[in-house]
Amino acid sequence: MRNLMKKKGMKWSVSILLVLSMSFGLVSFNNDQRNFEIVKNLDIFYTLFRELNSYYVDETDPDKLIKTGIDAMLESLDPYTTYIPESEMENFKFMTTGEYAGIGAMISKEGDYVVIAEPYEGFPAQKAGLKAGDKLLDVDGKSVVGKTTKETSELLKGPANTKLKIKIERPGTKKPFTVEITREKIQINPVPWYGMVNDETGYIVLNNFTQGCSRNVKKAFLDLRDNRGAKKLIFDLRGNPGGLLDEAVKIANLFIPAGTEVVSTRGKVKQWDKVYRASREPIDTVMPLVVLVSRGSASASEIVSGSLQDMDRAVLIGQRTFGKGLVQTTRNLSYNAKLKVTTAKYYIPSGRCIQAVDYSHRNEDGSVGLVPDSLIREFKTKNGRPVFDGGGISPDIKVEPHKYANISYALVVQQVLFDYATQFALEHNSIPPVENFEITDDTYNQFKQFVLSKKDFKYESKTQEIFQDMEKTAKKEGYYKAAEEQFDTLKKMLTPDVNKDLDLFSKEIKDMLGIEIVKRYYYQKGAVQFGLKDDPDLSKAEELLSDPAEYRGILDGTIPSHAGDRRSMKN
Repeated sequence: MRNLMKKKGMKWSVSILLVLSMSFGLVSFNNDQRNFEIVKNLDIFYTLFRELNSYYVDETDPDKLIKTGIDAMLESLDPYTTYIPESEMENFKFMTTGEYAGIGAMISKEGDYVVIAEPYEGFPAQKAGLKAGDKLLDVDGKSVVGKTTKETSELLKGPANTKLKIKIERPGTKKPFTVEITREKIQINPVPWYGMVNDETGYIVLNNFTQGCSRNVKKAFLDLRDNRGAKKLIFDLRGNPGGLLDEAVKIANLFIPAGTEVVSTRGKVKQWDKVYRASREPIDTVMPLVVLVSRGSASASEIVSGSLQDMDRAVLIGQRTFGKGLVQTTRNLSYNAKLKVTTAKYYIPSGRCIQAVDYSHRNEDGSVGLVPDSLIREFKTKNGRPVFDGGGISPDIKVEPHKYANISYALVVQQVLFDYATQFALEHNSIPPVENFEITDDTYNQFKQFVLSKKDFKYESKTQEIFQDMEKTAKKEGYYKAAEEQFDTLKKMLTPDVNKDLDLFSKEIKDMLGIEIVKRYYYQKGAVQFGLKDDPDLSKAEELLSDPAEYRGILDGTIPSHAGDRRSMKN
């Protein structure tokens, strides 16, 4: 049997070599060292896998083994070159188009249960009466208790216009009940809210660059300008991870003249290099424009904000952007799989590259970290203002990001805010309009009691983590016993006091709680609107737009900006 396997293996190996030789055009591969190395190593990989599959002591999963190998290989290149098997094509399609067929709800894991985290307004889940906090028990008779969100999502998705039954357990109700829902084609609006933030200033937030998003932005802008009296605009790209290049070009084109270069791409295959220009007449080239950016603004967000900065068309406010300036092309593979492969880099009109030039210095969230002086080069905007490459786009006006307390993170991660909002919604049929809603002292006191009643709610401060490391080091080096009493005293002082921290950080916790509660009544658009209250970036943008001289001074270079400060690239 083994001999038979080996003979078959030899035939397969020869067949693969012949196919690979034809694929790479290796008529005389002995004269082409590189192509020989490719074929040699592919044959080694094939024979290794064959032997592993035949003789490894335990049963192996061929699909899992190969995917692990492919993922590890691609991981050695850059973070964006990825393998997409056929089983993940629906998720890939959703990422690029924002479209899928299902019930239209965000789900999350809470203990053994998958729960509705947020039903999207106007889609099947919301129309069927599902609410945030509903626990899913089974889908079409299949239990989902103990299942992952991915496994549950696959059951909820399906062809449009097909029906499914979901068994629900709702907090505050005595018995589970079943809801019948008809799946629909779900297209998430990339502009969850737009409106006027004062008498003259319009505001548009864009969450991602999915197919057709430029039409949403254009529609919002025209409504603000032509129907609501907007004379200035704030365009919010904070936290926008990017998406389709063509949509980024179209959005930039809304504000700059036809024929203007927006971005160019350059890579190994020179015939693929391309310059992308504004191809249509813009809708407005003179209205004062501020673009809000953050460390989470990446890729297409950086193309739009960077090109508008390079053309001196907008003032950027916020934090240095992510630094993702690599172009991915999708290539078809066998068996309906795909390879998303990095083929080029983005260059904006000044000539600078968006991509972080140093992969080794990244923040914990993946955004650009420290950029050494030696890797930073100066470029000029249309008006001659200095700007720099090295990674990401530095804003013209820098606003320090808010650093949330550890208790705030814990309240989110342990879903305490979510659970209280669920209870609040059960007890209140309605709340005032978003602009009038606030977390009162009475509501916050009730929330505090809710938190304190949770015996399993615990968290550590950064100071406490450092202290624990110091304590371990002291024990290792033999100093602990001599200072044990002092260590115990300090440990008690540093142990987080939930009641005290709920008061100490009440402002930020109230803001977070308000967003979670508003979402139950006014969905995503309400959450966005509520979150703009007391927003430092937005306040700075309004302040700048109220001072035409400062706004114009930044764009013509007479007033220095952070974008022209080399030091801003090193923080």
